Amino acid sequence: MACNISFFAIHVDDLARGRKFYETVFGWRFEPWGPPGFYLIHTGDAEDPGVLGAMHTRREPVEGKGTIGYECTISVDNIDQTIRAIESAGGRIGMAKFTIPTVGTGCYFYDTEGNWAGAMQYESKPRQ
Repeated sequence: MACNISFFAIHVDDLARGRKFYETVFGWRFEPWGPPGFYLIHTGDAEDPGVLGAMHTRREPVEGKGTIGYECTISVDNIDQTIRAIESAGGRIGMAKFTIPTVGTGCYFYDTEGNWAGAMQYESKPRQ
């Protein structure tokens, strides 16, 4: 059995602000699920469902620590449009646009909650 990532979670300080960022930049859909303040994230559609995720408030505040957790990269159709969308939605670019030969062109960014993630315009469809 392959050990593919099958689920992810985004921890936020402000649920409304975090949801708006990912809805605006990536078009993800959010569904209330389980306890209050917990949402399922649908990253794809019926044809290409993507990876199921969740968004919820942080369990503990972030206090000057480095990254603790998994770093995710989000596949996008157009990296330049995505960079503009990240910035206009209140995120900021943490690592400028770069190219990895035979892979694609990407960037790393901070969302509105200070979470670090990547966006990549792949040269070909990434392996699932």
